[in-house]
Amino acid sequence: MGQAAKVLQLFKRLHRTRQQVFKNDTRALEAARVKINEEFKSNKNEASSKKIEELIKIGSDVELLLRTSVVQGIHTDHNTLSLIPR
Repeated sequence: MGQAAKVLQLFKRLHRTRQQVFKNDTRALEAARVKINEEFKSNKNEASSKKIEELIKIGSDVELLLRTSVVQGIHTDHNTLSLIPR
């Protein structure tokens, strides 16, 4: 698979993960969408294959971190949070 295809696949995977992880949290969904898009736009003119591979690795690590480490909670009382299982 070419680098352009890998980049596009990562972009889509990050947005799908964002939608799953921050489900029903419009503020977090929007913030994550903006951040993902900004990061990809800021590196869109990168020409170095080595640097592109490094960026793909970083993006993949971020996607894994989001999928496995983010926990959502809802305020249920004054000092109480209820965790939302995924």
